[in-house]
Amino acid sequence: MEEMESRNTHKVYEKDKIGEVQIADEVVAIIAGLAATEVEGVDSMAGNITNELVGKLGMKNLSKGVKVDVTEEHVSVDLSLNMKYGYNIPDVSEKVQEKVKSAIENMTGLNVLDVNIKIASVTMEEE
Repeated sequence: MEEMESRNTHKVYEKDKIGEVQIADEVVAIIAGLAATEVEGVDSMAGNITNELVGKLGMKNLSKGVKVDVTEEHVSVDLSLNMKYGYNIPDVSEKVQEKVKSAIENMTGLNVLDVNIKIASVTMEEE
């Protein structure tokens, strides 16, 4: 339970008689990562060295390549993506932005201010 308390969480729902709902920043990041990888043309999320080490250690690595900044008013998302070769980067990026914004807003009720995308690499499909 101590681990839960140390993470950043944000209250999204409160009702006197029932209780409140809090969402950890990591959950918002996971939603963003899953939504992004569902878009055709996105190969995978790109991670930094720390994320690669975390993955090798077998810990949770679902939010790799995603940085979220959640305030009381809005959410800002930064994504690092590995794209598939042959896809139009601006078109795929726009679809990712729309899908991530929609997924976060529909699942959490938080308002997404911006979704910034960094293309880390382009990967060739293996035959």
